[in-house]
Amino acid sequence: MNVLVTGGAGFIGRWVVKKLLDRGDEVLVLDDLSNGQEENLEEFKGNKNFKGLVKGDITNKSDIEKAFEFSPELCIHAAAQINVQDSIDNPEKNNRINIEGTLNILDEAVKHQTKVCLIGTCMVYDTSGEKPIGENHPINTASPYAESKVRAEEAALEYYKTQNLPVVVLRPFNTYGPFQKTNMEGGVVSIFLNKELDNEVLSIYGDGTQTRDLLYVEDCADFIINGAFSEKAVGEVINAGTGSDISVNDLAKKICKDENRIKHIEHHHPQAEIQKLVCDPSKATNLLGWKPKVSLEEGIEKTKEWIKKE
Repeated sequence: MNVLVTGGAGFIGRWVVKKLLDRGDEVLVLDDLSNGQEENLEEFKGNKNFKGLVKGDITNKSDIEKAFEFSPELCIHAAAQINVQDSIDNPEKNNRINIEGTLNILDEAVKHQTKVCLIGTCMVYDTSGEKPIGENHPINTASPYAESKVRAEEAALEYYKTQNLPVVVLRPFNTYGPFQKTNMEGGVVSIFLNKELDNEVLSIYGDGTQTRDLLYVEDCADFIINGAFSEKAVGEVINAGTGSDISVNDLAKKICKDENRIKHIEHHHPQAEIQKLVCDPSKATNLLGWKPKVSLEEGIEKTKEWIKKE
């Protein structure tokens, strides 16, 4: 199949591209490289099914039209503004990318009758209390980022209902692994591992009791591929996670054995923090036959080895 991956030079997008090429699909990437990196795609350049990178912006309709000249049968839409603090500092830019950019993709997809798989986020949910979060869990957007992602999802599902556009909405939980940035733009696992390898202090925002359901990136990419190609998933919203969570404090202790190098600092956006995130992945299992394969310990080790080589 011809597959267009927006944001394909980014962390998750890069792994999706790899899995598609492993399947034998022909893949084109659209990315403006504001967050992704061209080096992430370097290893695919010798693959005859990798049709290259269109350096373009999803807020620019002509860039999208150029990418759709590839005649994709499927568009995996992973391009987004993903930084919570940036969304607070510049909500207009955030909305332009996440809402208007998604509408541009949907409009072009309608012209070509291209199936769209939209990558959402678990950050749209209210804190979970004691129960794992299923797809019907209350929405509570605590940042412009989360609000824009909900509105993008709503738009996609409206196109499904009103334009007969095949659409799938996928919400992976906190994803980590190789190719994730290790600076403050990265995720908590990669940041902590990088600090540990450099023998530096691991800084925890707030009291560290907030929990996360940590999903290894290859499991996440498998979920996205399964969801994107499934006919049963059309018109559905589907979560993916491990079904168990860990506090940031416990994660830090798992990565760093010297507790003197673990410090708590003031949270830079406490209003956007979700205290407890744990996924109920049963819909993904029942509908797609998907289950995560990589344990947290194994995933941390794989990520650590990758960071060492960088």
